[in-house]
Amino acid sequence: MNADSKRIAGLLFFVGAVQYFFGIVISEAFYSGYSVKQQVVSDLGNWSVAGNYAAIINTSSILLGLFVITGAFYIQRTFRKRLFSSLLALNGVGWIGVGLFALNISSSLHGIFAIYGNFAFGLASVIVSYKFQKSPFSYQSIIFGALMIVACILYESGSYLGLGLGGMQRLIIFPLLFWMIGFGAYLVGESNITASLGKA
Repeated sequence: MNADSKRIAGLLFFVGAVQYFFGIVISEAFYSGYSVKQQVVSDLGNWSVAGNYAAIINTSSILLGLFVITGAFYIQRTFRKRLFSSLLALNGVGWIGVGLFALNISSSLHGIFAIYGNFAFGLASVIVSYKFQKSPFSYQSIIFGALMIVACILYESGSYLGLGLGGMQRLIIFPLLFWMIGFGAYLVGESNITASLGKA
C-alpha cells in the first residue's frame, strides 16, 4: 500500500507539472504579440487581453492545483509527515486560486494566491522535500530551491539581468515545475523498487 501511494503521488506530480508546462507553451503560441521577456505568465490567463485562449492556462493551473492537492494526500499516506503534505496542499490551493482569479477578475486575489500559494509554499515544499529523497536525487531540491530563492530576490528588486520581467519570473516558476517533475519521477521509481523487493 505504501508503494502504491508513493507511485500515485509521483504520477500526479509528474503529469500535473508536465501538462501545466505545455499549457504555458500552447498559450504563448495562441496569444498574438505575447512577449516572454516583458510579460508575466499570468498575462496568458487575462481574459480581457487573451480572450477565450485564457481558458487554456487557467484550466491548466486549476488542474495542476487539483493534482498537487491529491498528490499531497498520498504523500501523507506514504511518509506520514504533516508539514510536508500541508505545504504541498497549500501550494495546490495557490495554483487553483491563480486559475480561478485571473488578473482581470481580481488582481489582488490573484497576487495573493500567486505569491503565497505558488511561490512561498512551493519553495518551502521544494526545500523540505530534501529529507524525502536519497542522494544524489536529493540534490535537485537544493539546486532548484536555491535557484528559486535567487530568482525571487532578483525579481522583487527589479534586477532582471537582461531577461526582462517575464524571463525572471519564469526562473521562479520553471524550477518549481521541473522539481515537481523530477520528484514525481523519483517517487515512481522508488515505488517500483520497493514493489520489486517485496516480491523477491
